Amino acid sequence: MAAKTYYITTPIYYVNGPPHFAHAYTSVAADALARFARLDGREVHFLTGTDEHGQKVEQTARKAGVDPETFCNEISQQFRDMGTLMNISNDDFIRTTEPRHKRACIALWRKLQGNGDIFLGDFEGWYSVRDETFYEEDELINGKAPTGAPVEKIKEPNYFFRLSAYGPALLEHFEKNPDFIKPTSRRQEIINFVKSGLRDLSISRSTIRWGIEVPGDDEHVMYVWLDALTNYISALGYPDTDSELWRKFWPADVHLVGKDITRFHAVIWPAFLMAAGITVPATIFAHGWWTVEGQKMSKSLDNFIPPKVLTDRYGVDAVRYFMLRELSFGADGDFSDRAVVARCNGDLANGLGNLAQRVLTLVARRCGQRIPQPGRYTDVDRELLSVSTALLGEVRAEMEAQAPHRALETIWKVVAEANRYIVRQAPWSLPEAEADRLATILYVLTETIRNVAILVQPFIPTSASALLDQLAVPPDQRDLASFIARPLNPGQPVPEPVPLFGRLEERPARVTS
Repeated sequence: MAAKTYYITTPIYYVNGPPHFAHAYTSVAADALARFARLDGREVHFLTGTDEHGQKVEQTARKAGVDPETFCNEISQQFRDMGTLMNISNDDFIRTTEPRHKRACIALWRKLQGNGDIFLGDFEGWYSVRDETFYEEDELINGKAPTGAPVEKIKEPNYFFRLSAYGPALLEHFEKNPDFIKPTSRRQEIINFVKSGLRDLSISRSTIRWGIEVPGDDEHVMYVWLDALTNYISALGYPDTDSELWRKFWPADVHLVGKDITRFHAVIWPAFLMAAGITVPATIFAHGWWTVEGQKMSKSLDNFIPPKVLTDRYGVDAVRYFMLRELSFGADGDFSDRAVVARCNGDLANGLGNLAQRVLTLVARRCGQRIPQPGRYTDVDRELLSVSTALLGEVRAEMEAQAPHRALETIWKVVAEANRYIVRQAPWSLPEAEADRLATILYVLTETIRNVAILVQPFIPTSASALLDQLAVPPDQRDLASFIARPLNPGQPVPEPVPLFGRLEERPARVTS
C-alpha cells in the first residue's frame, strides 16, 4: 500500500529570464504526479519556486537597468503566472530571497561548519557564470565548460565543503537504493562520476554581493547551489524539525529535475544532507531535454517558446497532453507544431472525444438522457469492462514509477478498444425491440468512459472534469477509491453532451523574447 504522504518538487527555476516551454514541461510533469497521488488518497505537498541569487542574476539585472531585487520580483512573478496558466496545483512557491529560506541556509551552513565539513581556502580555476559552476582545467572541452558555456579564470578566497569525504557514503547509498537516481541511464553516469573521485566543493564567493551572506563572514556570500538546493528543506520549515510540515513530508519522495542538473541533486545535495545528519530524498528523477524541430532551445537560435503562445493556439489541456504523452519520460524529445496537432487530433479529438460524443449522444437520444440500465452481459461486454477496470492498477504502477507517458499509453489502449467495441456492436443500428441490448452496450461504454475520465484527471484536468460532469459523476466520487466502489448509477440523469476536443490546425508557435 502506498504511503499516506507524498512530497514532490520541481527544481526552483533560475530567474535570469522568463519561463519557456521546458520550464512548463517540468511543472506539468510534477503536477500530474502530484494530482495522481491526491486522487490516490495521499496527502500531498507539491513545491516549486524560483532561484534568485548569484552572479548571473546580478549581471542580468544590471543589463536590464534595475536592481537585482526588482528584477527578481518581476521574473519570479512570471513563473507564478506560468503555473496558473498551465493549471499547476502546487501547494507552495518558494523564493530564495525569502526570510524563511535565508534562515534555513544559515542554519545548514552552521551545521556543516560545526561538524567540520567547511573550511576556508583559496580557489584558483575556471568559473562559468552561465552555469554558476566551478570547473577544473581537465573538465574543460576546447576551452569551454562541458555544457559549452564560456568560462573565466578566477582566483579568490572561498569556503569549501569536504565533498571528497563523502564518496564512499554516496556509493553505498546508490547501491542500497537503486531507485535513488532515475532513470537508470542517469544512475550509471552518476556512479561513474563519483567513482572517478570527488573534489572538495567551493561553496562561497567573495567577489559578488547578490547572495546570502556567510554567517560570521560578511565578505562572502553562499555559492548559489548550496543556497538553491536548500529550498527543498527551507519550504518545510528547516531548521525546525518539529514542525508539522517537516514531520509529515521529509524526506522528499521525488525531486524532479532536468538532466543537466543531475549531479548537483544526486551528488552534492545528498552529501550536504549526510553531513548535516538529515535523511536523503527517496528519488532524484532526471528528465530529458526538448529540442525544437531538431534544434536545442537556445537564445542564439531564437527558438524559445513561451507557454502562453502554445496555450493560446492549442489550449492548456492539449499542450499538457502533448508534453506528457509525446516524450518518454526521462528521454529527450522534439517539439514541432506538426507533432502537437497530430498527437492531439489523433488521441484527444478522434480518440477519447469522438468516443464520448458518440456514446453520450446515443444515451441522450435513445435512453432518455439517463444512464442506461444494463441487462445480461456477453463475454465481449465483460472483456471491455474488465480491461477498463484493470486500468487502475496498471496506471498506478506506472505513476509510482514516474512514467506518465506509459500511463497515458495504457489508458489510450482502452480508449482504442472501446472505439473498436462500439464499431463492432453498432448500437445506433439496433431496433427498439432490442432496447435491452442497446442499454447494456451503452452502459458498458459509459462505465468505460468514466474509468478513463477518472484516470486522465491528473493529465488533462479541465477536460476530464468536463467529461465527468457529462456523466453526472458527483465531485466526491472522482477519486481512485471510487473507481471500483462507485460505478455509474443507472437511471441517473445526464446533461446534453457537448464536444470535448476540437480538431487542431497547425499554427507555428515559435515566438521568443
